[in-house]
Amino acid sequence: MRHRLSILLGVTLALVTEPLAAATVTVAPGSLQAALASAAPGDTLVLSTGVHPGPLTVRTPVTLTGEPGAIIDGNGKDSTLTVLAPNVTVRNLEIRNSGLSLIDQNSGIFLGKEARGAVVEDNRLRDNLIGVYIWGAADSLIRRNDIVGRTDLRVSERGNGIQLWNAPGTRVLDNSVREGRDGLFTTSSRKNVFSGNRFERVRFAIHYMYTNDSELTDNVSIGNNVGYAVMFSNNLLIRNNRSKADREHGLMLNSANGSRIEGNVIEGSFAGAVSDSGEALPDNDIPRDSEAMSDRLRSGTWKCVFIYNANKNRFTGNRFEGCEIGVHFTAGSERNSLTGNAFIGNRTQVKYVGTRYLDWSEDGRGNYWSDNAAFDLNGDGISDEPYRPNDVVDRVMWAYPAAKLLMNSPGVQVIRWAQKQFPALHPGGVIDSAPLMAPPPMPSSVQTAERKQP
Repeated sequence: MRHRLSILLGVTLALVTEPLAAATVTVAPGSLQAALASAAPGDTLVLSTGVHPGPLTVRTPVTLTGEPGAIIDGNGKDSTLTVLAPNVTVRNLEIRNSGLSLIDQNSGIFLGKEARGAVVEDNRLRDNLIGVYIWGAADSLIRRNDIVGRTDLRVSERGNGIQLWNAPGTRVLDNSVREGRDGLFTTSSRKNVFSGNRFERVRFAIHYMYTNDSELTDNVSIGNNVGYAVMFSNNLLIRNNRSKADREHGLMLNSANGSRIEGNVIEGSFAGAVSDSGEALPDNDIPRDSEAMSDRLRSGTWKCVFIYNANKNRFTGNRFEGCEIGVHFTAGSERNSLTGNAFIGNRTQVKYVGTRYLDWSEDGRGNYWSDNAAFDLNGDGISDEPYRPNDVVDRVMWAYPAAKLLMNSPGVQVIRWAQKQFPALHPGGVIDSAPLMAPPPMPSSVQTAERKQP
């Protein structure tokens, strides 16, 4: 009898302690707030077709998904959907009409610090100030969302498509972002992956601030002010990204150190023009040199790459094409290596003002220069003569812009001829001692990424 009672007691305790199975609940428009309040961890709430009024807050680990045409509308107040619980999934919904307060970080989807491990995927975000804000929600996944920002606001009043603060381990993958301020803005974070995203008609496609040990790969920026602005961030992998017809810079490194920049393609508007009827957004965060070319005088992308006070970075296998300046580096940038890159059709291939000699070749291999009229008598693919992108005349023109009036004068031509005959006249600068005879092939992954449609 005692044995039977112990078995019965064990079965009873097992039934009591066994967690209830997660429920799937269909939610009609107007009842989502009550459904969230009564939901148990692990439940799935399926939103019916129609408009579900917000703003709403999720405080329980649940999955929110929707039938086609399911919409959460914030009614212009606060954040449309705020997540304050771990392991929440938001999927297959249209989320729209947040408030307009940048101070309060009004967003379509706001992931607070408690929302660790959130998944936000396959959503459509419209008319929100900030599309998705990951505010300390570590290890989150933001994937395959279609985000269009506000164009009815002045630029200073707009929010970013995706914004991230102090969210280590978060991944932002395969999203499409258009309009608004910056496409993706990250600050004070680490160990993030931003890959496969597409950005159009924004100020900066991707804007890094104080974000270290991260990956920026396979993204596409088309027709923005700046493609990839990397500031005060170290130890990054920047690989196989594409910038097409961005107006100011394809890639900018400002106080960014120790990074690998590999296989990226920067196509200035000489090489890949796109129609741009949108507003030209201001770019006050971009470091300026003393001789900024005005929009009135510029006919193409300003700089494929701008390296400003950035050190110990390694550039390999990149393609810089169709810009006013291929690479401009200044403000104490030191110990950067460039080898195996292609400089094609830039008005000025390199702008460097300094007295040091910098050899952009490594182990007998340099870069390809489209304006290098060179010979390769032994057929090894390496030019028989070194290449110098700049001379004394270039430095005079940069220091004294008014001297451009003399560019075609006989005196200037004599100076340039003399430098070619007597290399010792060169006062330092960039030299490629082993220039390539042919450009490296464009990475196939970049060609694939450019064909992605939003």
